[in-house]
Amino acid sequence: MNSKQRAYLKGLAMTMEPILQIGKSSVTPENIEAVREAIEARELVKINVLKNCLNDPKEIAQVIAERTRSEVVQVIGRKIVLYKESKEHKRIYLPGQKVPKK
Repeated sequence: MNSKQRAYLKGLAMTMEPILQIGKSSVTPENIEAVREAIEARELVKINVLKNCLNDPKEIAQVIAERTRSEVVQVIGRKIVLYKESKEHKRIYLPGQKVPKK
């Protein structure tokens, strides 16, 4: 992913609400599965790391990205934005990608 594509995704993420919260138990298999399902359906997800989570949000973002095979778009404060291109539910076309004709 290049910087133009990342900037485009950051712009899309600004208006999104977090769909998942990471709490005191940090990253659990249930959280990973929830992110995996959400990212397949939406391609771009925003996650909120609660204050009672003792782990660093940047580390959490890397762990989730590795386990879901997605990319970290950004981590700002306690908000994480992840992207993964969907195979069945393609909605987001990044700058430089060809949009299929209908």
